[in-house]
Amino acid sequence: MLYGAIAGTIPDLDVLTNFFTDTITAIEWHRGFSHSILFSVLLAPLLGVLVNKMEPRLNLGWKPWANLFFWCLFTHPLLDAFTTWGTQLFWPFDLRLAFNSIFVIDPIYTLPFLVLTLLVLFCKRGSKIRWRLNTTGLVLSTGYLLLTLVIKTVVHRRFERALQHQKIVYSAISTRPSPMNTVLWNANIDTPDHYLIADYSFFDTAPIQFKPYAKNREAAKEMMVFPNVQRLITITEGWYILEQKQEQWYFYDLRFGLIPRKNGEPFFAFSYGLREENGQIVAEEIPKTGNDTGYLLKSLWQRIKGKSLPENQARP
Repeated sequence: MLYGAIAGTIPDLDVLTNFFTDTITAIEWHRGFSHSILFSVLLAPLLGVLVNKMEPRLNLGWKPWANLFFWCLFTHPLLDAFTTWGTQLFWPFDLRLAFNSIFVIDPIYTLPFLVLTLLVLFCKRGSKIRWRLNTTGLVLSTGYLLLTLVIKTVVHRRFERALQHQKIVYSAISTRPSPMNTVLWNANIDTPDHYLIADYSFFDTAPIQFKPYAKNREAAKEMMVFPNVQRLITITEGWYILEQKQEQWYFYDLRFGLIPRKNGEPFFAFSYGLREENGQIVAEEIPKTGNDTGYLLKSLWQRIKGKSLPENQARP
C-alpha cells in the first residue's frame, strides 16, 4: 500500500515545472506526458526492478512490482480524465480527455474509499474481510464515478431545455460540477457575441438564468496576434475572454467557472494578467481566493440548497 500510494502520487510531480518554466509552458505540461499511458508503460518496469532490489526478502521478482506500479500510475490519469482539466492520456497525440463529470475534490468519491482503505490496514493479509473491504471501496468509488456521467447527462439536458424555452440560439454548451459536489452544476454557452454562464442545482425551483459576458473579440485583435496568447487560447479549447481594464489586459479561462467575492463581483477561477515584455506577452496567474475561503464555502452551500421562485409566481 505504501508503494502504491507513492506511485499514485508520481504523475502529479509535473507541478514542479512551475518552478522551472513560465506560466504558459507549465499549464501546457500539466497533466501531459506524466499522465499518459506511455509514461505508465515506461516507468512501471523501472520502478519494479528498483523496488524488487530494495525488497529482496519478499523474493517476488520485478514483474509483480511492475504490475502494481503500472496500475497505480495508470489509474491516476484515468481518474483525472473525468475532471474539468482532463488529461493527455494518449500523449504524444494532441488529444486531451476531459469528461467534466466530477470536481477534482469530491468527498463522496474520496471518503468511503479512504475509510475502507484505512480499515484494511487492521486486517490480516489474505483474510476475507480484507478482500471485502478493498472490493467495497473500489465498487463504491468507481460506481459513483460512473454515476457522475449519468448525472451530467441529466443536467446537460436541463440546460438545453432552458435555452430552448428562452429561445436562445447557441453553437456549443459545456457543463461541469461545482466544487466538492455533483448537486450544483455550471454551464458555459457559446453565442455569436457573448458567452452565457449559468448554474443549476437539483434543489432549484426557479428557472435557470443565463448571464452574458462579452467575448471582446474585435477589441482584443491586437492581443490575439501574439503567439503566447494563441497558446492560451489553444489551452482553453476556445472558451476564453480577453478584457482590458485600465490599460491592463486580462485573459480568462472560462472552463472552471466563476468564484464569488464579498463585494459582489465574481471573477474567473483561472485568470491571467498579460503584459508585453521584449515584444512578447508574459502571463501571470491571478491568485484565486485570498482570504475569502470561508465566504466561498458559505456561498457554495447556500447555492447548493437551491433557488426558489417567489410565492406569487408559477414555474414555467
